[in-house]
Amino acid sequence: MMTDEAASPVTGADLIGWGHRPGPAFPALLARANAARAEGYGLVRIRQMLDADLPPPAPEPLALRKAGAVPLHVSIRAENADEQDNIDKVLATMAEVLKTPTVTAGAVMPDACPAGPLGTIPVGGVVAARNAIHPGMHSADICCSVMITDLGQVDPKAALDAAQAITHFGAGGRDQGSRFTVSLDLMDQFRANPFLNGNKMLHAAQAHMGTQGDGNHFLFIGRSRATGRVAMVTHHGSRGPGGLLYKHGMEVAERFRRALSPETLKQNAWIPADTDEGRDYWDALQIIRRWTKANHNALHQAVAEALRASPGERFWNEHNFVFRRGDLFLHGKGATPAWGDYAEDASGLTLIPLNMAEPVLVVKGRDAAHALGFAPHGAGRNFSRTEHRRRMGAVTPAQMLAAETAGLDIRFHAGAVDASELPSSYKRAAAVTGQIRDYGLADVVDYIDPFGCIMAGDMPQPWRDRRR
Repeated sequence: MMTDEAASPVTGADLIGWGHRPGPAFPALLARANAARAEGYGLVRIRQMLDADLPPPAPEPLALRKAGAVPLHVSIRAENADEQDNIDKVLATMAEVLKTPTVTAGAVMPDACPAGPLGTIPVGGVVAARNAIHPGMHSADICCSVMITDLGQVDPKAALDAAQAITHFGAGGRDQGSRFTVSLDLMDQFRANPFLNGNKMLHAAQAHMGTQGDGNHFLFIGRSRATGRVAMVTHHGSRGPGGLLYKHGMEVAERFRRALSPETLKQNAWIPADTDEGRDYWDALQIIRRWTKANHNALHQAVAEALRASPGERFWNEHNFVFRRGDLFLHGKGATPAWGDYAEDASGLTLIPLNMAEPVLVVKGRDAAHALGFAPHGAGRNFSRTEHRRRMGAVTPAQMLAAETAGLDIRFHAGAVDASELPSSYKRAAAVTGQIRDYGLADVVDYIDPFGCIMAGDMPQPWRDRRR
C-alpha cells in the first residue's frame, strides 16, 4: 500500500526545486513525474529519472570591463572651446561604452558628437565586439546611407526639379497608386526571416519604398570636378522597416542582457552571434541592407528616366551598420567603412557629404588600423540643434540660409527653413577634410560641387498636427 507521502502528486514547485525551469517542456516533465508516481516510485527516484532533462547551469554573469581596459583610438582634434567640450563628452560616453563585456576596441572619427545619454555610442563612434551584435550601436536608422549616380551632361536645375517631383520626404510611406514596386524575391526574404515576417513590417517594406524620411536626410545635385558631369546624391536609411527591426532586435538583446550581463547598460545590450537569434538577426540586417539599396535605386532610376539621361557610374555606402571581419562585429554609428571589400557590392569608393554648401567627397579608404578601418560619415556637430538656434539670436533661419548658401538652389521639403540643418550648425567642412587627411583615414579622389539640394528638415508630424 502507498503511504500518503508516496501518494502525493509531484508539483511544479517540486520540479523547480529540483532545478527545472518553467517553459514549453514543463508540462511533459510534470506528466512523466506523476506517471512514475502512480506506479509507486518515490520522490528521490523520480528526481533521478528527470536529471537528464535538467537545463544546463546558467552562466556566470559577465562583469563589466574596467575603465581603460579596452583600447580607444581617437582621430579627432579640437579647433576651439566648443569642439573641445564636444570631444570631452564623446570620450566620456565612449569610456562607458567600452566597459561592455563583449567589446574589444573602439574608435572615434573626426565628425564625432554625442547621440544620447552617457554610455551611448556617439555619432562618429566605432565599436568592435566579439561574437556579439549590439542593435543599439547601429541605432534605429539602420543602414543610413548615401548613393551617387552620374547623370551625365544634364541641366542641374532640371535634375533638381525632376527629383523634387519624384522623391518623398516626411513621416509614413507613399499612398496607394504612387508606390514603387518591391521585388517579389525581396518580399519573400522578409517573409522567411522571423525578425521581418510580421504584417506591419511587410506593409512598411512596400509603402516606404522610394521614401527618404525627415531630419538631415537629403537629395543633392552637384557636378563632379573630375568629369564635369552632373551627379545626384541621396541620403537616407531603411525607414519604417529598419525602425521595426531595431525595436525587435533591442527586445531580444534585452532578454540576453538580463541573463548574461545585468550590469551592462540597456542601450548596449547584445545578441550573441552564435545563437539562433543572432544568426537570424544578422540575416535580417542583410535583408534590410538590400531593401535600403533598392530604396535608393528606385529614386535614382526614376530621376534618370524622367530626365532621359544616360547615367554612368552608380555606387553607395552605408554608415549606420554592422560589418563582420572574422569573429569581430564592427559597429559603425555615423562611420563609413574604409576598406575595399567591406561588402560584396563595395566599389572601393565611398561618399562623405559635409553640408549643403560644400562638396560631397568621393574617397578611397585606407583601412587604417588605428581607426578600426573606418572614416567619418560627414561633418558632425559641435553642439545641439537647440543650442545652434539659441546662438542665432535675432537672425531668422531664412536670412541665415541666404547668407550661408548664396548662389545655391536650396529647398526644404517642409517649406520652412530648418536652421538646425544649415551649414553653421555643423563642424567646419575644411577642418573635417583636413583631419581625414592628417589621420590617414581616406584619400579624396573627387569633389561633387553643389548646385542645390532638397532637405527634409524638421517635418511636421501628422499625429501632432491634425490640421494637416
